[in-house]
Amino acid sequence: MARVFVYGTLKRGQPNNYRMLDAANGKVKFLASACTAQKHPLVIAGKHNIPFLLNVPGQGHRVKGEIYKVDEKMLKFLDEFESVPTLYQRTEVKLEVEEWVGEEEKEKMASGSITEAFIYSTTSHEADWLSLRCYESYDSKGDHGLEYHIKEARD
Repeated sequence: MARVFVYGTLKRGQPNNYRMLDAANGKVKFLASACTAQKHPLVIAGKHNIPFLLNVPGQGHRVKGEIYKVDEKMLKFLDEFESVPTLYQRTEVKLEVEEWVGEEEKEKMASGSITEAFIYSTTSHEADWLSLRCYESYDSKGDHGLEYHIKEARD
């Protein structure tokens, strides 16, 4: 089992979270809310208003998201869903736990603890994306006014 940090449309309450819950895609368990230990630019970009975490540590904000434990089948599904390696790249990132809800005692971590998980970030972005507004947390219905276009509705 691997840990994955999600910060965009795969989070609870967001348009693609159902994909994390679909047993046909693999096994998943919500562990914690967390934020990146380092700052990263989280931008909304492209004609479909997709949230991208740019792999440019030290810029932007410490990004809030969720840590999940996933099996190999779910990890492969997520790699395909995130178009690895062309759109996103899967790398490891250090995270600060905000609230741990995972039930297994051997995994339990206190608030403020540092852990690692895979993250889907990108180095293959347009140069002007670094000048876009950076967010600390993504919400598809946020005050940014940028409507997210689900994958199935894209041209």
